[in-house]
Amino acid sequence: MDAIYRVDGNHVVTSPHAAGPWNETMQHGSAPSALVTWLAEQMPTASPMHVTRVTIDLLRPVPVAPLTFETEVLREGRKIQLVGVRLMANGTVVVRATVLKIRAEAQPLPPEVTDPPVTVPPPDQGGLLEPRYASSPFVTGMTIRAVRGGFLSLGPGAIWYRANRPIVEGAGLSQVMRAVIAADFSNGSSPVLSFDDWTFLNADLTVSLSRPPVGDWILLDGESWIGPNGAGLAASKLADINGYFGRAVQSLVIEKR
Repeated sequence: MDAIYRVDGNHVVTSPHAAGPWNETMQHGSAPSALVTWLAEQMPTASPMHVTRVTIDLLRPVPVAPLTFETEVLREGRKIQLVGVRLMANGTVVVRATVLKIRAEAQPLPPEVTDPPVTVPPPDQGGLLEPRYASSPFVTGMTIRAVRGGFLSLGPGAIWYRANRPIVEGAGLSQVMRAVIAADFSNGSSPVLSFDDWTFLNADLTVSLSRPPVGDWILLDGESWIGPNGAGLAASKLADINGYFGRAVQSLVIEKR
């Protein structure tokens, strides 16, 4: 199948396209992050709502293998809904997530309250991802264009991401899924350490949105910080072609190769 997953009841078939760069048997973090977002978006709400926060704890490496899932409404109200999602491999929880939705209701905002404009060039002016970094299965389903720095180049970076491959068979990519997929690339968009000598996997991902993004392209405008004792932080401002709309933060686990 061309999609990353096929969902049947609460069972999930995983395709080889899910694999990331760290290990061919381990999923890229964007894949399960997008899946839990999709599952939460399927939960009905009391009134029209949109996702404003996705928090994902990657408790264990997610294998490129069959999964099962559980969803529950942790809080239900007229203004918010909080959904919990768990992904299991062989009965062991590998991902735990919470997704916050807030009622979608137009507000009479003052005209000066607008999205901050994007301060870097658009994606069509960026350089394509270098071939040596585009070979992992999940990344082959992405188009990546750097407009400041470069993917896995040291220092702050500004990189546009477009997801091209379906996540769930038979379902489209929602705008929030696009943001979450891109957000998991934060650690590769602004690394402090060389990928050749170090690993810097993320143990979690939090994406906060002031509004749903528009269009196919998501910008990560980010930087990273590394502490002396094996932990780090990657943070990105998220934007679309209309302006900045969110933030993404990852906690990093730092190890010498």
